[in-house]
Amino acid sequence: MKKNKWILHMVAIGLLVSIQHAQAQTESDGLMMQKKQWCNGATYMFSAWNQYWEGTHKRDNRNIGTVTTQSVMYMANYGITNNLNVLVSLPYVWTHASAGTLHGLKGFQDINLYVKWKPISFNVAKGKLNLFAVGGFGTPVQNYVIDFLPLSIGLGSTNVSGRITADWQKGIFYATLSGAYIWRSNVKLDRTSYYTTTLHTTNEVEMPNALNSNFNVGIRKKYLIAEVNVENVTTLGGFDIRKNDMPFVSNKMNSTAVGVHAKYTLPFYSHIELLGGGGYVVAGRNVGQSAMFHVGAYYIFKFK
Repeated sequence: MKKNKWILHMVAIGLLVSIQHAQAQTESDGLMMQKKQWCNGATYMFSAWNQYWEGTHKRDNRNIGTVTTQSVMYMANYGITNNLNVLVSLPYVWTHASAGTLHGLKGFQDINLYVKWKPISFNVAKGKLNLFAVGGFGTPVQNYVIDFLPLSIGLGSTNVSGRITADWQKGIFYATLSGAYIWRSNVKLDRTSYYTTTLHTTNEVEMPNALNSNFNVGIRKKYLIAEVNVENVTTLGGFDIRKNDMPFVSNKMNSTAVGVHAKYTLPFYSHIELLGGGGYVVAGRNVGQSAMFHVGAYYIFKFK
């Protein structure tokens, strides 16, 4: 039982990381809603894997089978001005393991709020370069279990982030480079002591901060956006899962994923946007090698 728990932790973390790869119009892209436009809708996300990295060692375990994480995320984006947007998102997440005795968990995860600002736009190399600054805040909306990380729906920390994005476009071709620093609050466990690399006689855990970066290249046309992307998550601290030991919320969890994404606006009714895509974790540390896909639909209200 103990062995199954720490292995499932690896699965859950890898899949929770994969939720970040789904895209509509996000805090990390080079797009803005225009003034008094409100985009809102939902994205369904699916992720599954049966191999993981234990530290840097890749392995599998047939006792747990294939572990999946699914979610439906509501997202809204409002244009305060042409250069200032406010975004909010909230996912409902559920997890499942196809083998073993542990049951999956489900519930609303963390609400995230972002303020996205485009202060600078100028011509570079016969194209247009836009620079963005984004401030973010995220916190759990319910008291979900975090010390059952094999099948937990989140890590339970309150996060504050700062992001810088550069987006260059020439004709229909574009490239976007974005990076964020994420400050994470301490979390509390439902026990009075725990062990990381040393014994701690407290229920409070110091969470390591993290870096998130992505690089996207693709085309933007009037009704179609299509891209290839690479995303990296790096934990600034933490420790590796020890062999045959239990997992922990402050483990080092790094991943690099590649994927594709497309968004199509209906030409006969431009208020509706459809999106879809997928990705695969190609490298990691203490995470699962997830394969994932997402589909979604959004409606844009244009207020006069």
